Amino acid sequence: MARIPLDPPRTAFVRLTEWYSRRRFGAVLDPGAVLDPGAAMAHHGPVLRTYVRHEQSVARWNRLDPTLKALAVMSSAATIGCSWCLDFGHWISSQDGVDPAKLRDVPRWRGSGVYSDLERQVMAYAEAMTTTPLQVTDEMVAGLRDHLDDDALVELTMMIAVENSRSRFNSALGLTSQGFRDRCELPA
Repeated sequence: MARIPLDPPRTAFVRLTEWYSRRRFGAVLDPGAVLDPGAAMAHHGPVLRTYVRHEQSVARWNRLDPTLKALAVMSSAATIGCSWCLDFGHWISSQDGVDPAKLRDVPRWRGSGVYSDLERQVMAYAEAMTTTPLQVTDEMVAGLRDHLDDDALVELTMMIAVENSRSRFNSALGLTSQGFRDRCELPA
């Protein structure tokens, strides 16, 4: 159960955010619903506005393969235990064409046979960045540099950092699955 009300004040920006959410995610949101993190942030207008701008910028990053990006984000969310992020991540990544078998196995990636060596390195890096204290090693980064150029490595690292922020915010406020995964081809 959320630790903050998900019915924020109905400011003009909140109404605009609701309109955008229905337009972008309408097929999966109930009528009049908004993404729970947005509803939580809407209690502090400047936070919501900054977050929306930030996420719009993040969405334009394109130097990293989409599957690697999805696996990094999902691995970070799984390490933190953010059910909202795992739920939404499954849905959005499947919409972006990421192999559903790879998405499904993220929480148990070490025992799964669906990943390439590079994908395994990316998920190990995401976990190492997500733990406290960090467990990133020079060898991990060197292994990634064998496959990724500087742009892709920086984007990977920042995507993991962004997901850490998302997952920790959502988990701290008790935000849980909104049922996105139930509305895609992935089995529950």
